[in-house]
Amino acid sequence: MAGVESSAASAGESASQYLELLDVAKQFGGVQALDRVSLSVRRGSVHALVGENGAGKSTLGRIVAGALAPDGGAMVLDGTPVSFGSPREALEHKVAAIAQEPSIVPMLTVAENVYLGVEPERAGFVRRRTLKRDFARLAESAGFELSGNLVAGQLRTAEQQKVEILRALSRDAQLIVMDEPSAALGVQETQQLHEIITRLAASGKTILLISHFLGEVLSLAEQVTVLRDGKVVKTSSTSNETEASLVEAMLGRPLTSTFPPKQSPPDTAPVVLSVRGLRAPGVEDVSLEIRAGEILGLAGLVGAGRTELARAVFGATPMQSGEIVFATSKTRRRRRSPRRSIDSGLAMIPESRKDQGLIFGRSSIENATLSRLGEFSAFGVVRRRAERRAARTVLDRCDVRAASYSAPVGTLSGGNQQKVLLARMLLCEPRVVLADEPTRGVDVGAKRAIYDFLVSLAAEGLGIVLISSELEELIGLAHRVLVMRRGRIVAELTGGAISEGAILGAAFAEQPGGSASP
Repeated sequence: MAGVESSAASAGESASQYLELLDVAKQFGGVQALDRVSLSVRRGSVHALVGENGAGKSTLGRIVAGALAPDGGAMVLDGTPVSFGSPREALEHKVAAIAQEPSIVPMLTVAENVYLGVEPERAGFVRRRTLKRDFARLAESAGFELSGNLVAGQLRTAEQQKVEILRALSRDAQLIVMDEPSAALGVQETQQLHEIITRLAASGKTILLISHFLGEVLSLAEQVTVLRDGKVVKTSSTSNETEASLVEAMLGRPLTSTFPPKQSPPDTAPVVLSVRGLRAPGVEDVSLEIRAGEILGLAGLVGAGRTELARAVFGATPMQSGEIVFATSKTRRRRRSPRRSIDSGLAMIPESRKDQGLIFGRSSIENATLSRLGEFSAFGVVRRRAERRAARTVLDRCDVRAASYSAPVGTLSGGNQQKVLLARMLLCEPRVVLADEPTRGVDVGAKRAIYDFLVSLAAEGLGIVLISSELEELIGLAHRVLVMRRGRIVAELTGGAISEGAILGAAFAEQPGGSASP
């Protein structure tokens, strides 16, 4: 009798599993990305995958979504063995994916991107009115304020991520693989996303959530699988885990501290960058100074003007008026350009490594030397030996972990790709660094390495402008924090006054009449 009950329970448990992976393996060159990975995901649940960059999380997610073929093992979906040859084939089985880096067709509208391939048609023509109506209903149900008529390529990263989410929802997917879905979102958008994920799971849809935000994992997921070096370390209920226990499982050791100790610059430290009355697209009359050895944080909601300010200072977008004074020179709007900024001692780590930072088909060496290629060239020919020697020096210092620095940078994990950007910046020998979301899409171990690196640069006398949507990052690293809203600096916080409440209070501050302003 007990055996019958055990068999019935086992059958019931098996039926509740919507996705089963059995000994899945994947190899890239000589690197074993996944080593006999097995896990089960319950129907209508949120199941999280965590691990360091390079642990195999995204590779596993891409296999489930049909973007990669496994070298071995099996996948069972809703009780049926499946093998997807492409993402389209996965979609036919109601499996959709939201990639870590937004993948859109830049020249199409938001609505066209969302319904790409499944547009409402009649006699071979897209029914525009129906398309607009369907998009409006979908966006409203998701809680996203996003116009379907906007050109997708002109959107910021956060809005492009919303397009990805809406595209998955439009397919009525029963299994959605979400790879870092909140990495590019601000506080409000992240909260909306969490509500959407909760509603989706409650409606019976299954979510495979890949995230570096351990607080997000613990609050959303029912179960969590930890990967390390391509192997499953453990799968357990999130009710039995803490951030500390997950970090220890991910790293194989405890992480004693998230942030390095703060080391304030001396009061006599010279000003290395001064911005006066800067006006530019998205920026209204901003003035600031940064001293040698100081980490200055820029906070604010998505769209508050932080990235726009950094790009205007760097010369990537035109100034309308104002003045920028470096330690070595003074510049006005007619003479602004990224090249002149680099020559003046200013370097920038861009917000999106995919769209603005790296050439994925080129090697780590070529990406690291990109901003200083002229120094390794003669008569239009690159001196490869000198280039390799210089690149290896900075790549080694930034602890870029790759089978070969000559391999395409697109084959590296997100954390190592970000370190390649740090290496390029270091090769420019800057005195000031504009770091826009420098830890976006990297794991907790790589984050600490980047934190240590930025703090070491400040200790060497560089000025660091840190833009981050993670308030803990700003509180843990910055000596001062400037809060932006509607393109203006609305608050300056120093020392003990830097807190989550103070930052959010300034970012959400109410205007006369009681309406909150972003």
